[in-house]
Amino acid sequence: MPKALSSKSLPGTRSGSLLRTRSGVRPAPRQANPAEKRSRLDLFRFVPFRLNRLAAEVSAALSSEYQERYGLDIPEWRVLATLGFRNDACSAQYIAHCTRTHKSTISRAVTALMKRQLVERVENEDDRREFRLRMTQKGNALYEELIPRLLRREQEILSCLSLQERKDFGRLLGKIENSLDLVQTSKEASKTEAY
Repeated sequence: MPKALSSKSLPGTRSGSLLRTRSGVRPAPRQANPAEKRSRLDLFRFVPFRLNRLAAEVSAALSSEYQERYGLDIPEWRVLATLGFRNDACSAQYIAHCTRTHKSTISRAVTALMKRQLVERVENEDDRREFRLRMTQKGNALYEELIPRLLRREQEILSCLSLQERKDFGRLLGKIENSLDLVQTSKEASKTEAY
């Protein structure tokens, strides 16, 4: 059986282990450090990376529907989508929280939508210093025209999954959202502006 030696005991060798064998002395095979193996990150198996990449691709696929046809960018669509599902005026801060989009990005989107007369500011009845946002009649018409297109596109994206897989996927996403304390239904989201 080979015996490990320290290279310090042999002249002309670098630090490390050597094995003495019947045929002489040779470097010992490098032992894999378990900590090194665990510290490597395979991005294609790392769930946060996969979810982020998937979200970006799905968002890009959907954006082709509203960018090309209606000239909306992603933040503008997020504002309209939030106002549309609420069917009620809400603050820009609520939209930023709901969509997980920076408030300055939402502010620029609101300004652009107001210039196009798709969104308007209304006075908050509870606090006259604060304004809320709501869709105009023109904004609502655009929203109603766009929704069936987006729902069709969603079905195309999910068409690689069976009906049961879609249900399972939705259920699993819900479990992750719940573990992160994210609001999961429009009913929950409508209850409060404190998202």
